[in-house]
Amino acid sequence: MKNLIPSCFILLLLLGAAIQSCSDTKSYAEMLEEEKDAIAQFIEANNIHVISQSEFYANDSTTDASPEANEYVQLASGVYMQIVSDSTSTDTIKANDVILVRFMEYGLIEKDTTLSNLNSPETVDAFRYTVSSSSIAGLFTEGYMLQYYGSAVPAGWLVPLNYIHDKAHVRLIVPSKMGHQTAIQYVYPYFYDIRKYQIYK
Repeated sequence: MKNLIPSCFILLLLLGAAIQSCSDTKSYAEMLEEEKDAIAQFIEANNIHVISQSEFYANDSTTDASPEANEYVQLASGVYMQIVSDSTSTDTIKANDVILVRFMEYGLIEKDTTLSNLNSPETVDAFRYTVSSSSIAGLFTEGYMLQYYGSAVPAGWLVPLNYIHDKAHVRLIVPSKMGHQTAIQYVYPYFYDIRKYQIYK
């Protein structure tokens, strides 16, 4: 009987710890709310001026990236996009093009840079862009994104391709549903500074 009392006490402690850990788990709705708050905080902290799609189209599908204006368009997908500079090239990105990318990824929940190839001249991220009658997609063929997140290109990275030319510089706020597999799984939004979308020739 004496041995049974300590065993019951330990069992109760373990049960209490298990219940506590369950109560610490966030619901999907709570994670979505946290994501929404993180995006709003990032927009406010960086003095971003959000414009509508109609304003964006009225301005010839451009954004004013000057520090005074700092415009981002919020697209129907939920992605916020700033076209920092579009090249003078007339080359548009087409189906089956291989795109080379220089980028920095910043986690809005972690509030830190999570991945970048900007300081790695020997490393380039590359993906093949595919278009079908019903969808667009991209598959990484090399680089850090492939290594860390798998072959599927975040849907948010593909959104600018309808608006830019070869060697454009774009900034994106990508909600989890438009992100890579980790972003989708953990409901994490990310900011991307994509310094160059370059068509591999």
